[in-house]
Formats: sequence, C-alpha cells, structure tokens
Amino acid sequence: MRASRRLLWKLSVIVLLAVYSQPSFAEEENCPANAAGSSETGSRREAAEVKQPDSLRADGIDTDTNANANANANANANANANANPNPNPVPKGPEMNWPGKWELFLKNSGVSAMHAILMPLINQVQFYDATIWRISKIKLPPGVPCHVYDTKTNAIDCWAHSVLVDIESGNIRPLLLSTDTWCSSGGLTVNGTLVSTGGFQGGGNTARYLAPCDTCVWKEYPTALAARRWYSTQATLPDGRFIVVGGRDALNYEYILPEGVDNKKLYDSPLLRETDDPAENNLYPFVWLSTDGNLFMFANNRSILLSPKTNRVIREFPQLPGGARNYPGSASSALLPIRLDVQNPAVIPADVLICGGARQDAFYRAETKKIYEPALKDCNRITITSNNPAWVTEAMPMPRVMSDAVLLPNGEVIIINGVRRGTSGWGNGRDPLFAPILYSPDKPLGQRFKELAPSPIPRVYHSIALALPDGKVLVGGSNTNDGYKYDVMFPTEVRLQKYSPPYLDPALANMRPTIVKAATPKQIRYGQRFTMRIQLNQNDVTKENVLVTMSAPPFTTHAVSMNMRLLMLGIFDIKKDVRDLHQINAMAPPSGNVAPPGYYVLSVVYNGVPSVGEWIQIV
Repeated sequence: MRASRRLLWKLSVIVLLAVYSQPSFAEEENCPANAAGSSETGSRREAAEVKQPDSLRADGIDTDTNANANANANANANANANANPNPNPVPKGPEMNWPGKWELFLKNSGVSAMHAILMPLINQVQFYDATIWRISKIKLPPGVPCHVYDTKTNAIDCWAHSVLVDIESGNIRPLLLSTDTWCSSGGLTVNGTLVSTGGFQGGGNTARYLAPCDTCVWKEYPTALAARRWYSTQATLPDGRFIVVGGRDALNYEYILPEGVDNKKLYDSPLLRETDDPAENNLYPFVWLSTDGNLFMFANNRSILLSPKTNRVIREFPQLPGGARNYPGSASSALLPIRLDVQNPAVIPADVLICGGARQDAFYRAETKKIYEPALKDCNRITITSNNPAWVTEAMPMPRVMSDAVLLPNGEVIIINGVRRGTSGWGNGRDPLFAPILYSPDKPLGQRFKELAPSPIPRVYHSIALALPDGKVLVGGSNTNDGYKYDVMFPTEVRLQKYSPPYLDPALANMRPTIVKAATPKQIRYGQRFTMRIQLNQNDVTKENVLVTMSAPPFTTHAVSMNMRLLMLGIFDIKKDVRDLHQINAMAPPSGNVAPPGYYVLSVVYNGVPSVGEWIQIV
C-alpha cells in the first residue's frame, strides 16, 4: 500500500472528513508518466490490504430500511421534472407479467467469464479470465504454442484464458493470451475490433487487439499505456478514440494512441485523488459519454463532467450520500436510453442510474472481521444535462452489491447477479441474489421495479451479463476464488445461461417484429434519413407504437458495463406495404457525441416487444 494510504488509516477522523466533504476539483493537469503511482503490489489478492481502526464506521443510510429513499425521491423529483422533455414517448404496450425463463446454454464455457463482450458481425462473445492462474477448463488448440511465462525456468502454460463462444451454436474457439488480463478494461473500435487495456503485473501497461473474424488472433502491445491500469475503466469518445480512467495506484487518466504506438502522456485526476479512501472504493469508476460530448465520471460518491477536448472539469455534481458505489463497493450503473427525434433540441437529455453499493467500511469489515454488512438498497438517478441536476432516490426491492445492469432493446434495465451482503473481493460476499429485477425508467416513482424469475445458479463476484441480439440476456462467470476451485462455498462457475425477459413471453410471439435484412441498411451516416422494413401481422403498426433502437455492445466486468448505450431513434413515419410488411422511415443519430462511430445492434420494438436485432454501423 502507498504510504499515504497507511497514513489515512491512522487518521480515521480525517478519512471520514475526506469521504463526506465535497472539495472543489481543480482542472485536470498534465503529469509526466513517471509520476503515476505504479508500484508493484506483490499480492494476488483482489482487494487492497487494509488496516482500519475499529472505530472507523460509515455514516451511510440505513441499508435495511432505507427510510429516507422514498422521501428523497419525493423531495428531488421536482428538480428534474422539467429537465428531461420526452421527444419520443416510449409505447406503453400491455403490462408484461411473465417473470421470464432461464435456460442452461453451456455446461462448460472453457474459462470462467470474468470479462465479456459481444463481438460484432460474427455473433460470438469474447470471454477471458486471468492468465496468472495458469489453468482453465480448456486447452489451447493443436498448433498453438504454449505460453512461456517464465523464461528463466522455461515454465509453460498450455491452458487457454481467452475464448470466443458462438451465441447460437455454443461452439468455442480458444485463443492464446500472453499478457495478464486480470481486472482489465475494454471497448470496440469503429471497425469492431476489441481493444483490451490493462491487467495485472506485466499486463498493466498492455493494449491488446482482437478483430471480429473467425480466424483472428490477439495482438498484444505490452508498453502501450503510460500507467499500469488495474481496475480501470475504458470509454469511447465521440471520434471513436478511447480514454482509460483510473485503476489501482493510478489516480489519473490517458488516451489510447493508434495501434502499435505507445502513449507517454498522463492527466492527473483530482476526482480520483480526492475519492481514494482507505478501502479505495473508486476503482472501476463509472464513465459515461454525455450527449454533449463530455464525460460524466463517478468515483466513490462524487462525480464531475470532464471535457476530453480541454481536459478541464466543466461541472461538479451533487454528492451521492449513503456509501461507496465503486469497487469494492460495486454498485450497478447505466446511462439510460437516449431518446432522439427527427429534429433534436440543442441539449439532448441524458440520465445516469446508480443502484446499490456498500457502506464505506464494508470491505474492511468483510475482509478482516468477516462481518458482511447489508448492501445498499437505494437506486439513484440524475439528469446530467440538466442546469440544476439532483439525485432522485428510490428503493429497490432488496439490497444489492456487485450486480450487473443490462440495457434491454425495449429501453428497460435488468439488474442481475450479485449478493445482499458484503462487497467485491475474494470471498467477501454473502447471500446470493438469484432473482433479477426489472427497472422501467418511464413508470412513476415507486412503480419502476419488478422482481423476476430466479436463477438456480448463484452468480457472485466476477460474474457477467450482457444483452444478445435475440433479446435474451447471456449470464456467466462467478469466481470468488483465487484460481479455479470447486470444494468451496461458491465454486468457480463455467456454466453459461440465457435468460428470456418478460417481453419474450410465448403469448406475445405474434407481437414480435421481424427485420427484413435485404431492405435494411448495414451502414448509416450521422443525420441521415434511412428506410428499413419489418414484417409484423398487426393492425396498428404506427410510430406511436413502434421504437427503433440501437444498442452498443458493452465490455462488462466487475459489475461495470463500459460503453453500454441505447439510442431510441426519431421516426418520420411508418407506411403499410404489401401484406404484413411495413416501411419505417427513421433518422440516424445526429453526431458522435450522441452515438460514437462503430457497430450497434438495430432493433424494432412494437408495444414493448423487440425484434431480433441486426448489426448496423454508424460512420
């Protein structure tokens, strides 16, 4: 641990003041690469070693009762009531009471899914874990040389730590990884190539590239990053470039240069410095691209709006009380669907959701005292484009920590996986949450949550969930062990499941549109009016009952879904064609601020029921 953190532990009173005071963040300034904290931890534990005095307690909300949640909601709702005009109302459709359905997709995914992303065009999900374990559940294929991980002893690792899984057939293609991807970050380029950044030890400064093809392999550049990035967040910018923010002992950010070029320039982050409490609680910060091209950054319990053009802080948002929201506090977060019209206002509203988390001292109590505190039960929403932003708070049906938030193609959010007590970290969670909850952003406060069908498999630390083009949710991972272990409370999990949300109720099958591929573009440009066709045997197929949505595939790990984004496009009109065919005239997103260039899953939603999505690229 850094000396400054040891000092913080000794000065518990100062720690509490630092956690709950609200400093003014200075503008970001350049700092040389050698100023980045990059000391080797020398530890394979997933969380920082801490020595907190017994007297240090959190002053968060009562996580069992959340008595203040609804009161806060009523008090703050008016602050945002007029800040988010709705140019594209979401069709209400019938109330869907079917709780959903679980199915076992694969008994063995090859690796435990610590990180995951859906690869464009090839419809395969990339999973990888940590190479430091030197074991998985699948060997490298014949002809692929084993990785020599110790040149002094010529020790080799012949296990695969990266796999591509076909989302339809379940076929698995193992890939060779040389650098350690443990607790890394990632995102997709304009052409659909996965750029993975950071990781453990020698992987910390690495950028890795995997293109979307059936024969592509990893390309790794171990010196691409200026600072070691472990538990960092990667975000896509309006021009398709990437920023990488934070990480353990890296209280700064940097921009990824073109493939094969090493970055040497760092930018100091006062936000990360000020929120780096003794248990950290600011790793894997939430970073969302706002509709104005600036970055909403949330760490621990505070947030700012940062300009990636000037690297200046534009705005400080109100502090979110109640506890820690980032790793190891690990709340769930989403940028809620962005609603567009054929003509958009100068300021396109954008809302951020942050649900659950843990007390400020919850990690210490779980790690050292084996006391697993209840997670936070509040769910908080803020309009980050408002002139007077305020958090609107309501209560979830149950407390949650390290759950995944998944944007569904109809604009709803599923919060899935996780536990009721404890925090992220090896063995620090208890009471698995088997039942996901559905969040409906457009329903009134107090009516937005619905509990869904429970899974038979606990998904705790190191679980993932992501939306598939067919509308199902792929769920995998869960490994709260240092390695692959099976005779423990929560065995290492390699099974993959698919969950069918309520809109896939068999009784609603006749309401499901079908996109006509031959009559739908594969590529669109900003501000372009385009035409697509669907097949749907319904009488009231009008723009009042139909949504056209575009979903960006997120990189998901540690309860963070980087770059997750859903756009509701403006519709000019819908014309009845022959038989049950309909022509939709829609408007592409206006700019990269709203939709960074790259691949999206295009879906058509009729009264809440989505089609199977098709890939579309915006350039």
